[in-house]
Amino acid sequence: MGRGIVLRSVLHAVGTILFVILFNFFLFRVVPGDPVTRIARMEGLTLEQRDALSAEYGLDKPVLAQLPTYISSTLTLDFGNSFGSGRPVTEEIGERIAKTALLVGVSTVGSIVVGLLLGVYGAWKRGSAFDTGSMTTSLLLYSVPEGWLSLVLLMVFGSMLGIFPIGGYRSTSNLTGVAYVTDVLNHLVLPALALTLAYVGQYALIMRSSLLDVMGEEYLDVARAKGVREEHVLWRHAVPNAVLPIFTLIFYSFGYIVGGAVVVESIFSWPGLGNLTYKAISSQDFPVLQAAFLLTSASVIICNLIADLMYVYLDPRVRR
Repeated sequence: MGRGIVLRSVLHAVGTILFVILFNFFLFRVVPGDPVTRIARMEGLTLEQRDALSAEYGLDKPVLAQLPTYISSTLTLDFGNSFGSGRPVTEEIGERIAKTALLVGVSTVGSIVVGLLLGVYGAWKRGSAFDTGSMTTSLLLYSVPEGWLSLVLLMVFGSMLGIFPIGGYRSTSNLTGVAYVTDVLNHLVLPALALTLAYVGQYALIMRSSLLDVMGEEYLDVARAKGVREEHVLWRHAVPNAVLPIFTLIFYSFGYIVGGAVVVESIFSWPGLGNLTYKAISSQDFPVLQAAFLLTSASVIICNLIADLMYVYLDPRVRR
């Protein structure tokens, strides 16, 4: 892999992260509303107490005067305390990041596996009833918002049939061992299913299109002429060459999946970063919003960097 390509990609990622840090600062300070006023109204604070609260959070200074403190704190991963709970933001995020990783990880793997299988068999059986049905389903799921899909699953499998819990992470804190794992997985089914169905369509459509392009190559005819069986032609020759766009799509779509997790977690009361972000938006909790936005943006940028480097490594034509 060329050093110049790697260096350019890394510098681009670093520059983007620096821009996000600055954008993150101004974004939540230009929106209407004042979190201190909101807190003072809810707790019935006097004018003096309100001024003291503003000074405590550093919001009594002009916006530009707050910037150096914000940059130094961000670079040291010190995001301050939450306006809502008063706890350190790092603790708030630390308690929830594993739950979001579980939800996003399970749904990502599920959508990739199901999407690839639908795309492969749809392209291989082009024009068949399976191809028409899978393509129609993929387009339908691709166009349906995660929120609407989550509400449908919640009403059907949660409220009406009562098969799965309608929200939360676990039923009780007294469970341990296998019972605890089973309870968490039971609560995970509906939110993970919602995210999986929401993003399975894009993998199916892209895999189908990529495989159809590959199926016209001459080396597949050569393989058949040598007597290679059709299933081996598919899985050993066609699919490995058609799956390259999927590798990059997995990383490029990470931001969309995390964005969808905000909606899904809010609907199912899943105690992850998405739910925390939604509550922080409602309460104008600047420290939590800044930390969550920066963490999500940095994750997306790093994933895009990995996708760029992988594409260069897997496809020699890009290096040339």
